[in-house]
Amino acid sequence: MIAFTGRSYPIIHLTQINMVVSVFPYMTNAREVISGCLQNDPAAQKQLYEYYAPQMLQICHRYTKNAEEASAVFQEGFVRMFRSLHQWKEEGELGARIRKIMVNTSLTWLKENRRMLWTSDEHVSGEHISAPVTDMMQDMQASELAEVVRQLPGGYQAIFNLHAIEGYGHAEIAKLLDISEDNSRSQYQRARTYLTALIEKSVTDKPLVYARK
Repeated sequence: MIAFTGRSYPIIHLTQINMVVSVFPYMTNAREVISGCLQNDPAAQKQLYEYYAPQMLQICHRYTKNAEEASAVFQEGFVRMFRSLHQWKEEGELGARIRKIMVNTSLTWLKENRRMLWTSDEHVSGEHISAPVTDMMQDMQASELAEVVRQLPGGYQAIFNLHAIEGYGHAEIAKLLDISEDNSRSQYQRARTYLTALIEKSVTDKPLVYARK
């Protein structure tokens, strides 16, 4: 259960929604809903929760490895979102603000749980990769791609989602992850290589070939 202003709402689990990559819909009465939330109106709080919870949970699942971890991050992000509602100045769409909170909460969780690690001692060799990851991705369902991305090491998983899915530039990623822009670019390229090999393996069932740096 998620509790705020003395009331609790059940956590939505991944098995209850269709796991696809999607964008937030636009809430046309966002001003009224937020006003109600700030006045501790349970009906407004419930509406905001039910409207955005499925999409927020999908984002959390992209940065974690399973449903349990995603639900834990989602709960923390949802609480942070409610606590920061008073800061919303109607500058931009509400869904975009909530999305940013979910991404930042996911990254914080990864760092606190020592998941933001890079595979620096070895990397997947590109000599057996037959097609760019972008070509292979076009033939996959969004849910299938998300499942393969979750097989990446934590750092690669995060940086691929930030750049390829969320659309963050490397300057933004560098600030979020406390790394250099050059490091962000190099880690993203390694993530693409690793992901391509994983996709190819899922299609051809070929073993991954590793090469020492």
